[in-house]
Amino acid sequence: MTLALDLSGRVALVTGGSRGIGRGIAAVLVEAGASVVTCGRSDADDPVSGTEHRVCDVRDPEAVASLIAGIVASHGRLDLVVNNAGGAPYALAADSSSRLDDKILGLNLSAVLTVSKAANAVMQEQPDGGVIVNISSVSALRPSPGTASYGAAKAGVDSLTRTLAVEWGPRVRVNSIDVGLCRTEQTADHYGDDATVAAVEATIPLGRMAEPEEVGRVVAFLASDLASYVSGATVACHGGGEPPVFLHVVTKEQS
Repeated sequence: MTLALDLSGRVALVTGGSRGIGRGIAAVLVEAGASVVTCGRSDADDPVSGTEHRVCDVRDPEAVASLIAGIVASHGRLDLVVNNAGGAPYALAADSSSRLDDKILGLNLSAVLTVSKAANAVMQEQPDGGVIVNISSVSALRPSPGTASYGAAKAGVDSLTRTLAVEWGPRVRVNSIDVGLCRTEQTADHYGDDATVAAVEATIPLGRMAEPEEVGRVVAFLASDLASYVSGATVACHGGGEPPVFLHVVTKEQS
């Protein structure tokens, strides 16, 4: 076995892969030699170079089944699935409607299971099996005020990852990545102007938000032979995490 981060000859699907973190993931996988398909609910205005994009609502089991079947028909196999599609608007739990909660849970948790099940059915029949990587969040690990349903969904993704790794091994490896703050085209919408973003970044031990490609490199590692004995794991990709608030209070009093 060649122990290198080389994904040549492998076919990958990245959901929500035409923008944000998904775009960075897709770009890294292409660079590593994989044939990459991205999907989204609409056509990609600016698809990642070297990828092909397909329209699919990952919340729809029939659409997902058609997507997976189409990839296998075109490429002959499916080696890697990255469940990246997700997100949620800001809404306090007391004010969030049941309909919105259902949509958030559907996209961030149920869709992950739907896509994973369709992919697993293919991978179990392949001699080399396959790999599933779920993009989770630090919101799975700490309170998520303003995005309660999202945080609960991501906690569910980490739990789902561990269970699927047990049920689907040894043929299929399943891992998740708890991603922290990441710079995307929506950073300003979420965090405000440059000064506000800089203030937020100052709270991160590494002093900055991640770039999408940095998350992509973790995905590529987990998909590669370098991670051949890694399954059921949740990898932290958050720049050192979020220091407890009391540390800021203590530091301020000591200064």
